Amino acid sequence: MRPERFDEVTGRYAGLRLAVLGDFCLDRYLEIDPGRSERSIETGLQVHNVVRVRAQPGGAGTVLGNLVALGVGTIHAIGFCGEDGEGYELRRALGALPGVRLEHFLVTPLRRTFTYAKPMILAPGAHPRELERLDSKNWSATPETVSAALAQALQAVACQVDGIIVLDQVDLPETGVVTTLVRLAISTITRATPSPLIIADSRRGLRGYPPVIFKMNAAELGALIGQAAPLDDAGIQQAARSLAGENGRPVFITRAERGIIGMGADGGVDLVPALPVRGEIDVVGAGDSVTANLACALCAGATRSEAMQLAMLASSLVIHQLGTTGTANVAQIRALRQAQLS
Repeated sequence: MRPERFDEVTGRYAGLRLAVLGDFCLDRYLEIDPGRSERSIETGLQVHNVVRVRAQPGGAGTVLGNLVALGVGTIHAIGFCGEDGEGYELRRALGALPGVRLEHFLVTPLRRTFTYAKPMILAPGAHPRELERLDSKNWSATPETVSAALAQALQAVACQVDGIIVLDQVDLPETGVVTTLVRLAISTITRATPSPLIIADSRRGLRGYPPVIFKMNAAELGALIGQAAPLDDAGIQQAARSLAGENGRPVFITRAERGIIGMGADGGVDLVPALPVRGEIDVVGAGDSVTANLACALCAGATRSEAMQLAMLASSLVIHQLGTTGTANVAQIRALRQAQLS
């Protein structure tokens, strides 16, 4: 991508209107000073003393955070949190981000706030080390009243935005935001004229999703097509070509250190390698940065290959941010691109 083309595409980000639909969670980091370790008098167990607590939006909130970092002008958050302390923290954190609108972010007593509590050992001169995580999730089906409200919100926003990012973060089907009822609303939107660009990513795979842009990793692609053995590049391209043809939409497959494959509905294929690792890495959030950058660039008029190049640059920046779920802004992406060319 030429420098002037980079500036042309990224220069449109401020005028974009995007929506993020999905499972917003609270990433709560508990920073532990190992020098203040104690033993419990009552149990004899080790006591980890937390010296700082920081919280930021996770899950779909990580995608949203990447859009904010890229300078997207308007971002609608469509999801829910509970009427609990974690929900208060999550909503406050989302509301503090520039351009984020929360009119369609539900606060409901029928759900608890999805929370990842991450204890982190911060020793002087060492990289942060995460201990066993403590998760709070919903284990019952999302009530139909909540799903109906989310579907209605999505349909109301669809005519106001350039693109919609769908992120399904829950492990148990029907317990999060992207329920069957919400997927039906997505399907209705895809048949509208004109319809916004829609890109979807799900940790359980995209089986049963309407014809939208699919983004997944190679393992998720294998699960979707019922292939137990790891797919090689030829197998990935064959499966992606079939999916893209069926959906009439591009398919993007991330391959970790081997980069990303993008397949068009016309059978055209683009391969963009990952950037070399430049030190210690933390891959948390890398996939979400790819999703955000693909959606943003495509909505700004980038070609499939251009969007993939920007996504690989952004994910390289994110994986080198340790002890947090990182983001990458346009200035950082530009600087890394220039460094790679020099």
